[in-house]
Amino acid sequence: MDIIEIVTDLIDEDTDQPRYQFDEEALQELMKSIDEIGLLSPIKVRTTPNGRYKIIYGNRRYKASKMLGRPTIPCIVSTVTDEMEIYLEQIAENLTREGFSPIEEAEAFNKLLNDPKFRSSTKFLSAKLGKPESYIKNKCELLKFSNAVKRLIVGGTEIKKDKLTEDQLLPLKDLPMEHRDPLALIAARDELPVSDVKKIAKLFKDKTISDSTKDKLLFKSGSGLIETWSTHEQNKAERAKPPAEPKAAPVKADKQSKPEPEAAQISPPKTASNATAIELAIQQLAAAIPAHSSLSADVLESIGSIQASGQVPFIQGVNELIAHLESHLAEWKTIRELASAKLQTVASTES
Repeated sequence: MDIIEIVTDLIDEDTDQPRYQFDEEALQELMKSIDEIGLLSPIKVRTTPNGRYKIIYGNRRYKASKMLGRPTIPCIVSTVTDEMEIYLEQIAENLTREGFSPIEEAEAFNKLLNDPKFRSSTKFLSAKLGKPESYIKNKCELLKFSNAVKRLIVGGTEIKKDKLTEDQLLPLKDLPMEHRDPLALIAARDELPVSDVKKIAKLFKDKTISDSTKDKLLFKSGSGLIETWSTHEQNKAERAKPPAEPKAAPVKADKQSKPEPEAAQISPPKTASNATAIELAIQQLAAAIPAHSSLSADVLESIGSIQASGQVPFIQGVNELIAHLESHLAEWKTIRELASAKLQTVASTES
């Protein structure tokens, strides 16, 4: 492999190459390194019909050398002319370099898969680049997001404010765009861990929650969305529980009599004809009040839909309901105390 010095001014950048984002700070560091110890690795170029050269890879080294005013640059001259082979080589080289962004990768893979000039398959790219097919497919999923989201995507797995990793985005990829992009921006703003993004994605995929409610949830913070997810999951678990079967109370056996068979020790529930007035009262109240269950996310979110003219009557209604329930509660607490005192008196008399 021959390395030759080529006049810098005879070399052109390849505007169709996969990598186009260059960090200015990293470029300055490279310039300093080249200025102090020289260029350690040559760039690779190919000839063009007009006696010039076009870069295959090494754009950053070329940029840094040109900015330093170096008259020549060491190059490897390739004889490959096949566009597919050149583009694959460019991708393979950039995959080994620091700073090749996930979006640049995604766009390069997408170009090879869909550009009429290439029309490759995922299986072919996997074999050529040594990457699993799932790796290539997941990278292409990033292209579903808007430009506002794409600009925030960075490599690696570290969660940073106002940045997004691939792992943060993939749980959201199958949501409709009107939910997908706003949730991605919330994840970036609030530095949501991947586990939280997965929970939020599950919440927005739940078909029992209406689209209008989901639209309102987008005004919440990341922590608010996690609280909503938690409440929604608890409500689903409560609704999934089978109803408890009523248990009949055992009849206290007479001290002088022998124990009766088990079936005979169970007393039937009291009917209206043999129940006392207080027993009838508690039965009627229990039948009128449903068993408690937490209000669903849909119900809670509907508060925001109350019109201005109905807000005062609504608050008044809530206050009246609370006062009504508190009256019942105070009265039945008194009955409980009386009943407890009565039963203790009876028990002490029997003993």
